[in-house]
Amino acid sequence: MEKLRATSSLRRSLKSILNRQLSSVSETRYLNEKRSCQPTFNLIRDHRNLGEANPIRYRCFSSVSTVVQRNPSFSTLNPDDISYFKQLLGEKSVIQDEDRLETVNTDWMHKYKGSSKLLLQPRTTEEVAQILKYCNSRRLAVVPQGGNTGLVGGSVPVFDEVIVNLGSMNNIISFDKVSGILVCEAGCILENLISFLDNQGFIMPLDLGAKGSCQIGGNVSTNAGGLRLVRYGSLHGNVLGLEAVLANGDLLDMLGTLRKDNTGYDLKHLFIGSEGSLGIVTKVSILTPPKLSSENIAFLACRDYSSCQKLLMEAKRKLGEILSAFEFLDIQAMDLVLNHLDGVRNPLPATMHNFYVLIETTGSDESYDREKLEAFLLSSMEGGLVSDGVIAQDINQASSFWRIREGVPEALMKAGAVYKYDLSLPVEKMYDLVDDMRTRLGDLARVIGYGHLGDGNLHLNVSAAQYDDKILEQIEPYVYEWTSKHRGSISAEHGLGLMKANKIYYSKSPETVKTMGSIKKLLDPNGILNPYKVLPHSLNS
Repeated sequence: MEKLRATSSLRRSLKSILNRQLSSVSETRYLNEKRSCQPTFNLIRDHRNLGEANPIRYRCFSSVSTVVQRNPSFSTLNPDDISYFKQLLGEKSVIQDEDRLETVNTDWMHKYKGSSKLLLQPRTTEEVAQILKYCNSRRLAVVPQGGNTGLVGGSVPVFDEVIVNLGSMNNIISFDKVSGILVCEAGCILENLISFLDNQGFIMPLDLGAKGSCQIGGNVSTNAGGLRLVRYGSLHGNVLGLEAVLANGDLLDMLGTLRKDNTGYDLKHLFIGSEGSLGIVTKVSILTPPKLSSENIAFLACRDYSSCQKLLMEAKRKLGEILSAFEFLDIQAMDLVLNHLDGVRNPLPATMHNFYVLIETTGSDESYDREKLEAFLLSSMEGGLVSDGVIAQDINQASSFWRIREGVPEALMKAGAVYKYDLSLPVEKMYDLVDDMRTRLGDLARVIGYGHLGDGNLHLNVSAAQYDDKILEQIEPYVYEWTSKHRGSISAEHGLGLMKANKIYYSKSPETVKTMGSIKKLLDPNGILNPYKVLPHSLNS
């Protein structure tokens, strides 16, 4: 009954927020904020006042950076807090070891680093609830963490926040073979779920390059997109229900397994993509499609971006129901992969091409699907859309094709400093931004374009020998302004995290952001959940 009352109360409060007349907002103020907000990349510098109980007061990111101030209302850890958590979780689940903390304080790209002194590893939802209830009462800020594979600084502390890692909550609760509905805990690694479902004759609707480390709770909390969104849609469509713990420890049981449920507000969508800022997702119910017997992968070359666009249009028309992925990368991305990843070979070795496209089809009739793909490729080559191409003959060759596309982020990391931008744009405009950035940067850096062409998601990367403010000044705010001008999104699938929290106005109106802030205030009045992330810092001041 307590769960039901909490949910009903939340619905009433949300209704009052959304019905409230929003006060007018100064447009000039937000335009000024857009231009003055600087990126949270690169070198992290602490500014300390020695002798204080909590020496870290504010933190800069890069030499032309936004200064992020520690919220003065937050408390700092004391021995009584440690004793409470050890009594609640046991000694082994309360981590204070410096080497372990070094790992969880740092994101995988080594751009963001916090200074947390405590890592908690709960094993049950009840333990998560008790942790948050205690932290809320003490005003101890908390960072929920999964596999820590994020790219925008959302999964690591900014200051000394307590890290709550859900990796120990990794049980599969149930799977219904008739409906294909999987219920599991948030700490399940995506690749383990993929393997489990493969043995059951099903697949996950989500597939990411980071699947070996990322956790489903983090995937849901960031609304991760991935490689097959063009076929199976986003997690907003595949997640049927979830369980989440609010900042005060209240449990919201929305773990439904129904395809249809029109009883009131569908609150689960607030937590999908909110990056742990509204509550910690502890369980997930997700609809999984059956594994189909036929899978084909083609690796193709195109002479220009216009051909890639036309090829996508033709693929949607002629491959239709069996099209499951349509990825592209430019010659710069291909060159990086071939030069920086061991064992990767060019499937089309005769010459380098300006663009490459990876097409995947999945269906239930091997001969029919193969014939359909071959006919599509033949017509595309005759029409001049494809310069060269090859179809994978076995699973090893298919894996080698995917290795090229999935290996681009790793190759970029090995090449040196990288500035990463994850953008949604109209397909016809996507590569114009890449060309503009090359003109803008000249010899300062190398500009790489690749991504999910099938759903209009460009991964724009700027690669350089080292981080340089001159490069950064040429990239930002230009990239965000360009995206906003073309009515795109500054975050297609990576989220906002710390990196883009102050950039949200490029994609959302002031009134919309203010309403988001009201929802945050309702669900987390003390602001302890993943502070300094997602929403602009001005809303928290």
